[in-house]
Amino acid sequence: MGAQPLRLELYTRPGCHLCDDLKMLCERLAGEFPVQLRQVNIEADPDLKARYDREVPVLFIEGRKAVKYRTTEGALRRLLRRRLLLRRVLGT
Repeated sequence: MGAQPLRLELYTRPGCHLCDDLKMLCERLAGEFPVQLRQVNIEADPDLKARYDREVPVLFIEGRKAVKYRTTEGALRRLLRRRLLLRRVLGT
């Protein structure tokens, strides 16, 4: 049985080039890591828009805010590795 994928939630809005960049980075790393990416359009939810209007893109890994605006491929790779290691160590 394979490992459960890491849950990634990417808060975005239409027409946001930073959002598109972070989404492509997540999709690229999905070839290396077991991830399940869910994109959330904050424009569709007034509460999310009020909370994250000036912060998108925001990436959550397993429900924890991990990236705001932008990151590098190496930095995101380290975050994903760290989360997988914590999962193994803690059994979560």
